[in-house]
Amino acid sequence: MILGVSFDTVAENKAFAEKFGFPFPLLCDVKREIGLAYGACDTPDAEYARRISYLIGPDGRILKAYDAVKAAEHPQQVLADLPATAA
Repeated sequence: MILGVSFDTVAENKAFAEKFGFPFPLLCDVKREIGLAYGACDTPDAEYARRISYLIGPDGRILKAYDAVKAAEHPQQVLADLPATAA
């Protein structure tokens, strides 16, 4: 399962997802609670989140962290890592 998280409102996330054809849900973190917990921001009043990503296993444990994600390259990175994390 793929989930995206942003600091935007429901309406903003809906428009963004429709514009770019996102095939996965975008969660709204307007209070920055998820961003703070996962290191995407340092304070609850942060304007923007860092582009980071986590590969999380079925048991909820983080298998791999990706900092400084580049959107064009990231899907291939994660797909390449999936076999290694399945072992």
